[in-house]
Amino acid sequence: EVQLVESGGGLVQPGGSLRLSCAASGFTFSSYVMSWVRQAPGKGLEWLSGINSHSSTRYADSVRGRFTISRDNAKNTLYLQMNSLKPEDTAVYYCAKDRRSVSISSSPYDYEDRGQGTQVTVSS
Repeated sequence: EVQLVESGGGLVQPGGSLRLSCAASGFTFSSYVMSWVRQAPGKGLEWLSGINSHSSTRYADSVRGRFTISRDNAKNTLYLQMNSLKPEDTAVYYCAKDRRSVSISSSPYDYEDRGQGTQVTVSS
């Protein structure tokens, strides 16, 4: 059974940083594309960033240059380093697993599994 458990969310001031983690189990983590998606209050899912089995990465325009995705295959863990946070980054953040290993989809609905999410609130 695929399990994805996010952590690291919280309250941060504008301009601050957070690092999210996603602990994965139940599948061969290193073999799959993994992404981060988010859902702001009253809005739909938004894809943010993905990393494939070769550790190639892709970013949405809204976060490029501020967020960095990475993975540690030895620890079965996905990360999202978030810098220069803005109030509009407030959302529930989810890690998501794709069935593909190389091609990184920017549609949040292409991902077959998601965790329970972690809340990120950016406010002064």
